[in-house]
Amino acid sequence: MTFESAELPEKPDAIAPDGSEIRLLSVEASGGSMVHCTLPAGRVTKPVRHRTVEEMWHCIGGSGALWRKLDSHEELLTLEKGVSCSIPTGACFQFRADADGPLEIVIATMPPWPGEQEAEPCDGRWEPSL
Repeated sequence: MTFESAELPEKPDAIAPDGSEIRLLSVEASGGSMVHCTLPAGRVTKPVRHRTVEEMWHCIGGSGALWRKLDSHEELLTLEKGVSCSIPTGACFQFRADADGPLEIVIATMPPWPGEQEAEPCDGRWEPSL
């Protein structure tokens, strides 16, 4: 076992399939991976669903909303600093940032993120702006 450490990069390492900015916090551990996600102020992501992974989110800054739907269960959640939530495998989801500043979320993905092919488009709640 080795130790892994990281500092928050100034520039994004990648753009997620939904259009949000991704900065790697932990490249990979045996059971998962962790990233810092930023959605610029006033922006809306593309709606997607994950094929094989599940995620846990923790909002660390800004505010906005998360829409998620799995089968017949649908929910709209206010995102603000301190709010945590889950994205189950196969759930459609989409999120947006309020106009007053960027939305920042720490995301843990289990198992580790396998690559861009993991996310597939689905119908969403809002018109994407990315």
